[in-house]
Amino acid sequence: MKTPTRALGAALLAVAATLATAAGAEMMHTKTVTVGGAPMYPSKNIVENAVNSKDHTTLVTAVKAAGLVDTLSGPGPFTVFAPTNAAFAKLPAGTVDSLVKPENKDTLTKILTYHVVSGAMDSKAIAAAIKAGGGTATLTTVQGEPLTARMVGGKLMLTDAKGGMSTATIKDVYQSNGVIHVVDTVLMP
Repeated sequence: MKTPTRALGAALLAVAATLATAAGAEMMHTKTVTVGGAPMYPSKNIVENAVNSKDHTTLVTAVKAAGLVDTLSGPGPFTVFAPTNAAFAKLPAGTVDSLVKPENKDTLTKILTYHVVSGAMDSKAIAAAIKAGGGTATLTTVQGEPLTARMVGGKLMLTDAKGGMSTATIKDVYQSNGVIHVVDTVLMP
């Protein structure tokens, strides 16, 4: 039987370990990552950071055209798989110009919200989901359709609803309202 002093000591050690783990996790989330030549500050939200990345000007234009600025500036948390300008350039010629037209707002919104998952899933959380899923994880997007995540050669790969594949080129870009993973291909619902 434990004495009250020993039980209290064990409880205090458990609390200290929990606080140390939480402090360590918080410190990891304060790391500033450079994306598109600009620092992505963990104290700023997704939109505040994205507007500074020269690699995400097409995404920012699309988010504005879809009317998603307020949503992605909100409290979240969100996990965003953020396609680069080069990813958008892989689409057939004229696709982006067509999508940002007001009459195509619904289609653009579906595509953009297909890149967003509710909650903040960093690479460790995604890797744990992949492991738990026996090699794949199904992530339900805000748009409603699933993305399939898996690791291939140490890289996070996403497969969209149409069978297209995208690679996370920069992971764990922490934001005040979630986390961004930069991807090299636009995902299609």
